[in-house]
Amino acid sequence: MADQTEQKVIKGDTISVYYTGTLDDGSIFDSNVGKEPLKFKVGSGELIKGFDEGVIGMKAGEEKDVHIVAKDAYGDKRSELVMDIPAGDFGEADVKVGMGVSTQDGHQGRVIAVNDKEIKVDFNPELAGKDLNFRIKVAKIEKRG
Repeated sequence: MADQTEQKVIKGDTISVYYTGTLDDGSIFDSNVGKEPLKFKVGSGELIKGFDEGVIGMKAGEEKDVHIVAKDAYGDKRSELVMDIPAGDFGEADVKVGMGVSTQDGHQGRVIAVNDKEIKVDFNPELAGKDLNFRIKVAKIEKRG
């Protein structure tokens, strides 16, 4: 059997990675560098499509930059996920733009506008509609089977 540094990631492998995610303007939105590596099964759908596909063919110890267009990340922003909710539904809460809210069934949203009658809440994922960039380093490959 080839030693691990020669093995390449294929669909079905469980791998551990370090990553830093940035937007096109260079701002970092997530990173696990200096923490525990992210462990996942390649091709299982646990992660966004572009990240999942981006690690295929990498070797243990290899680093690479991956650019993921919005449709292969969190998708495009969907207008039907921006909703006007009656202000009375928030009771006495002091609702402000930027505030996070959640529905009784667990959907997460962010307040984007407030007036006396309605609160506009965006239930799109925070990164929807954005292209993402990841610097990925494969820490470990556990071959399937």
